[in-house]
Amino acid sequence: MGLDKTVDSMDEAVADIPEGASLAVGGFGLCGIPSALIAALLEQGAGGLEVVSNNCGVDDWGLGLLLRAGRIARMTSSYVGENKEFARQYLSGELEVELVPQGTLAERLRAGGAGIPAFYTPAGAGTQIGEGGLPWRYAPDGQVAVASPPKEKRTFDGREYLLEEGIRTDYALVRATIGDRHGNLVFRSSARNFNPLAAMAGRVTVAEVEHLVEPGELDPDEVHLPGVFVQRVARVFPDDPAAERRIERRCVRTEQEGGA
Repeated sequence: MGLDKTVDSMDEAVADIPEGASLAVGGFGLCGIPSALIAALLEQGAGGLEVVSNNCGVDDWGLGLLLRAGRIARMTSSYVGENKEFARQYLSGELEVELVPQGTLAERLRAGGAGIPAFYTPAGAGTQIGEGGLPWRYAPDGQVAVASPPKEKRTFDGREYLLEEGIRTDYALVRATIGDRHGNLVFRSSARNFNPLAAMAGRVTVAEVEHLVEPGELDPDEVHLPGVFVQRVARVFPDDPAAERRIERRCVRTEQEGGA
């Protein structure tokens, strides 16, 4: 691969993602999700996907589109509370779900990308996270078909810690505000929460960028994720319906309540 990592379209960017691939997907709620790449993957047709993402979108947007189409077999997430279809599939045994404390999930992605196979954390010690028995998959009759295993424990300075494994995935899909042709990326505000970490975890990382710039235009101090972690860059255009920035839960005040 040359230094110019740009591809001509979202379809080209995800064309080789196979059935059953594992994906790390960036975003926080609906903020900073790679919605154009997700839409392209929906059209591409791959299913049986094992997805690692902080959450699974909502019923009609983001990863929720892949979920509704029955294309996700397993989710590793920290928060899944805004998606009724997610709950239905999980409770009916159609979807396997591993719930991970949010900070632990972030560090598992970062560790995987940094080549760290495992680490100890106090998060979850003394709970079912450490003891095991959390339902990963239900049977159609409502019984637990697959439960989480117990985690290895060690004590440091009198405090119990759990061993957590780093996460590596076949692919990663992320969205950046600015990117150059070498794959150096800049994220904006909350979009920076999980996108850099997901990008690090992917063996092949695909970035959709809102503003594509030439190499050298970004000051090195501006770069949030260096291009060494990125293999493909695709520009997303603001008039693309799949690039819409949606608000997960719109909250407004009436004039009587002091709103504008």
